[in-house]
Amino acid sequence: MNDTTILLVGHGSREESGNQEIRDFVAQWQVRQPAWRIEVCFIEFAPPSLHDGLLAAARNSRRVLVLPLILNAAGHVKMEIPEAIEHAREHLPGVAFHYGPHLTACDPILAILKRRLRKAMAELDMPDPTTTGVVLLGRGSSDRGANGDMAKMARWLQEEGDHELVELAFTGITWPRLERVVQRQVLIGMRQVVVLPYYLYTGTLMQRIHRQVEHLRLQYPQIRFACGTHFGFEKEIFELVEQRVHDLLAGVPDSRLPCDGCSYREIAHDLGHGHSHEHTHATVQVHGNAHAHAPEALTA
Repeated sequence: MNDTTILLVGHGSREESGNQEIRDFVAQWQVRQPAWRIEVCFIEFAPPSLHDGLLAAARNSRRVLVLPLILNAAGHVKMEIPEAIEHAREHLPGVAFHYGPHLTACDPILAILKRRLRKAMAELDMPDPTTTGVVLLGRGSSDRGANGDMAKMARWLQEEGDHELVELAFTGITWPRLERVVQRQVLIGMRQVVVLPYYLYTGTLMQRIHRQVEHLRLQYPQIRFACGTHFGFEKEIFELVEQRVHDLLAGVPDSRLPCDGCSYREIAHDLGHGHSHEHTHATVQVHGNAHAHAPEALTA
């Protein structure tokens, strides 16, 4: 690993406390893995940018492992990060860049949700799952696959518990919204509601969620509400990114990588839907480069 840098890519937030949490995560991860060289960058709102982070990670490195610290695969994972990697590869042909999958909908994330749900139920006066509705609340995306991953997690949460009602809501972009889902749950007789944010770190949206729950408490004084928090520094998150590193070093192929998003990236750019950050460039044909994440005779 002496010739390797791990670059963790966070989304970035307008709220600096959210960006600092990701930096703190990297600091804790470095303590867990003192032999690894770990750096961080952000897609937007915070320095260093994705473009600068890739160039910095490549200094004194023969290979860079790029890991999105992102729950669901939408435009950032499918388009923006791969394009930035291609651009970095053009400027640094002597450095091997390897792209790992995002965190995905998986059992470790489900374990976090189940633990958060148990904690929320313990805070309620009547911890009866048959009369307690659960709302899994995410950011929402224009990418149906990203929303579908959240729907899968909501279904898994219901199947592995005793709650008769586990529903999905979004803070923006798509529907339904939290207020509408809570209204439905109250109408069908739920006496308590648990809101589980599907977020990695704090930020303006997490602050908005807590304000929304406070408003709902005033709107429905007969209903008990409990609201969870973002995932933060749960052990499963550390273990997931560590597994991504080990898989990349071993050259393990992963179907969660956005190969099937290549044509999507090209079409999106033709239609003008690409992001306008300073590091965005013309359409990149990754097929001619054996893909950004194809193993390149990795050596430790």
